[in-house]
Amino acid sequence: MADPSKPTLLQALTDRRMAAILLLGFASGLPLNLTGSTLQAWLAQSGVDIKTIGIFGLVGLPYLFKMLWAPLLDRYLPPLLGRRRGWILIYQLALAVAIAGMGWGSPAGAPYVLGLLAIGVAFLSASQDIVIDAYRVDVIPAPERALAAAATAFGYRSAAMFAGTLTLIFAEHLGWRVAYGLVGVVMALTVFATLWSPEPLTPGQPPRTLTEAVVQPLRELLQKRGARGFLLLILLYKVGDAFALSLYSAFMIKGMGFSLDQLSIGGKLNMTLSTMLGTALGGWAYMRWGLFRSLLSFGVAQALTNLLYMWLALAGKKFWLMVLATSLDNLAGGMGQAAFVAFIMAQCSVNFSAFQYALLSALAAVPRVTIGVVAGQVVATLGWAKFFVVTFATAMPGLVLLVILRTSILELEGRDRR
Repeated sequence: MADPSKPTLLQALTDRRMAAILLLGFASGLPLNLTGSTLQAWLAQSGVDIKTIGIFGLVGLPYLFKMLWAPLLDRYLPPLLGRRRGWILIYQLALAVAIAGMGWGSPAGAPYVLGLLAIGVAFLSASQDIVIDAYRVDVIPAPERALAAAATAFGYRSAAMFAGTLTLIFAEHLGWRVAYGLVGVVMALTVFATLWSPEPLTPGQPPRTLTEAVVQPLRELLQKRGARGFLLLILLYKVGDAFALSLYSAFMIKGMGFSLDQLSIGGKLNMTLSTMLGTALGGWAYMRWGLFRSLLSFGVAQALTNLLYMWLALAGKKFWLMVLATSLDNLAGGMGQAAFVAFIMAQCSVNFSAFQYALLSALAAVPRVTIGVVAGQVVATLGWAKFFVVTFATAMPGLVLLVILRTSILELEGRDRR
């Protein structure tokens, strides 16, 4: 007999809340490349030296430290549209102005003024992410969390591709000022998604003081049964996946000899589409399997698919094998990501979801940001084939810990159903 507490897939997909998460995911992903790869292309085309371009990589720092001001967004209420949508609206309007303003910058004439504008866009974008993540925690019922992660991924990656691809086309034919201005207009249009999005049924109570906004959510996280194990699992669950992909482009180009055209189609585009499909499949499976079974199944798949790259390293340059390895690895990674986001959402309470989600997602990002340094040393010492065996091995501690925490995770699921 079907569990009456779980909606059908059709019910979940046609839920207005799910559509809102998809549209807000688009709003969240839109500014990302404008301060990253798209900005780098603008700098390079304008003749800015490579050292200055390297310094511009620091523009993305607000995304790493967004948990520092997240408590402010839990504590203070905007003047309209409720606790989460009000802040989202404010940041969307500010981003529309700031993105258009970036287009008036001059990489060659005043690069550091442009850098300050870009930091402003990154700060506003990271702040919008904080509140959209909190809104997703507050509005989505427990059984639909992984499906909401898939909807977010679809919206986010679609917007990132739009900003990263079409902006370059606009810039080539119309100039950078017009290109950034057009994206600013698209950003302004996302306010309609915010206005249309429903309020959470349980919006939560803001903390009474800023001190409470910091102390109480930390206390809640640490007092849960299995809390320290959960935090360690958040750190370890995606380590093997992050390790294997940390040198993906270098492996395909330097290790295997694939061309940039082969990498762009068989690698990067395929990677994006496979990840999006994986999150969708993961969201569907999560609704049937629940949290623990999904995390375990997808975690095993993430580890095993790393070995496909070992096969490629041993077999030599074979485009079909590159496509197969990339497709299956990112399919499994997307499924794991859907369940993993649901697991992080399960740790958060509606009263403090902005700070708690920002903090936990930052913890989850630590391996992805730091592991590249270690990866280079391992490849230099062992070679590519053995490197991917090591990435498989690094996934094992997270899976073992997951099994150890089985009872606590099942209890967490049980609390969600009540």
